[in-house]
Amino acid sequence: MREPSKTFIENHDGRIVTFADVEARSAQIANVLSGLGVEPGDRVAVQVEKSPEAILLYLGCVRAGAAFLPLNTAYTPAEIEYFLGDAEPRVFVCDPADRDKLASVAAGAKVAHLLTLGVKRDGTLAEQADKASVVFNNVARGPDDLAAILYTSGTTGRSKGAMLSHENLASNARTLVDYWRYTSKDVLIHALPIYHTHGLFVATNTLLLAGGTMLFLPKLDGDAIMRLMPRATSMMGVPTFYTRLLAHRDLNPGATRHMRLFISGSAPLLAETHREWRARTGHAILERYGMTETNMNTSNPYDGDRVAGTVGFPLPGVSARITDPEIGTEMPQGEIGMIEVRGPNVFKGYWRMPEKTAAEFRPDGFFITGDLGKIDDRGYVHIVGRNKDLVITGGFNVYPAEVESEIDGITGVMESAIIGVPHPDFGEGVTAVVVRKKGSDITEKSIVSTIEGRLAKFKLPKRVIFVDDLPRNTMGKVQKNVLRDQYRDLYRS
Repeated sequence: MREPSKTFIENHDGRIVTFADVEARSAQIANVLSGLGVEPGDRVAVQVEKSPEAILLYLGCVRAGAAFLPLNTAYTPAEIEYFLGDAEPRVFVCDPADRDKLASVAAGAKVAHLLTLGVKRDGTLAEQADKASVVFNNVARGPDDLAAILYTSGTTGRSKGAMLSHENLASNARTLVDYWRYTSKDVLIHALPIYHTHGLFVATNTLLLAGGTMLFLPKLDGDAIMRLMPRATSMMGVPTFYTRLLAHRDLNPGATRHMRLFISGSAPLLAETHREWRARTGHAILERYGMTETNMNTSNPYDGDRVAGTVGFPLPGVSARITDPEIGTEMPQGEIGMIEVRGPNVFKGYWRMPEKTAAEFRPDGFFITGDLGKIDDRGYVHIVGRNKDLVITGGFNVYPAEVESEIDGITGVMESAIIGVPHPDFGEGVTAVVVRKKGSDITEKSIVSTIEGRLAKFKLPKRVIFVDDLPRNTMGKVQKNVLRDQYRDLYRS
């Protein structure tokens, strides 16, 4: 039983949210949503800055029976237009400072209600919630009913909405609480974004279920993390967290002696980072493997060897297998093939894309992840690459076609190819390989500056390389694997 007066979130500005506050404020928000006509299954789209109130909005949506649809705060109005048009939410909540530039987008998508929510507990949603009752009878929802839609990227076409059920989220949280040994005594350093599976579901749902506490930071801040570490027991991060902290002057075994667990995910952790962290702190980072569509699939063990370069074992209740990418037959142990997973964590399909959904599932219910890997003789899962050309940078998916179309539209560009290249901070660095038109003197700086207003910052190329021609196979397809091999050391010091 959670103690109502216990702190659930301690914000960086000193604001405290207790479990009693969670109950009361999420009820007020649920009352507001219901009062606006939100019915079970309706979508509530949200693009707001990280704050405790944003977490309470998520919980209020769930209590009202709505499907929560978080959107990256870096998305531009042009990108938001697509998501609102595709998901058709009844309510869209944005930052107060962005209301004017997003009002026309919301109106164009025929969103019934546009509300605002700021980091200082301000905005029209907060104002309405202040007047609402702190009591709300939760809307009854079943295990298979829709709880959230998270948009994920592919290598072609537009983003796809992964439909996550209540049981998808609940089962994964229950598993992680047990597997990672979370209890009400745990204090988590939370510096992740909350529009992403990692920060929203893996971190928040797990600590909520365990009855623990989260120390909320708006973003990665090495100094702030080091200040908080003596009060914390665990941290969830992406590889960038660990590479940045390894450069911090105060990182040593004494600074981390209060910690019991460091977790990394959302992008590949370099084995050298794993080894250096252990040498500097005495802690072995626990790397795990998840996806927007599946939450967490595998994890290195809490007790036992946390093997660098692997993502551990399938979690309890999750099955994983390696298959031939072409014909789908299971591969012998140790051989590389397609990673497929099945379990209560695996999503129900893509929003309004039945054909795409059918193509991504085997008849026996296994989901085709798109990741290539192997399972060694000890049962550890190794991810060796992606079957597609998706780029994962800092934990975020970037599909090449979208960036390429923007670059190809620039005067002076003949064609481009976007690839992911190993990057010490971000896992992969978005890299553009560009062929100029004859006589063009377009530069790296001009290309990036031209598209930066069109795309979210994480999608922008970290480097632009100019070549005379792109490598192609006999069918004329650009060989991105050749480019990745050619520039694999581009970001290495």
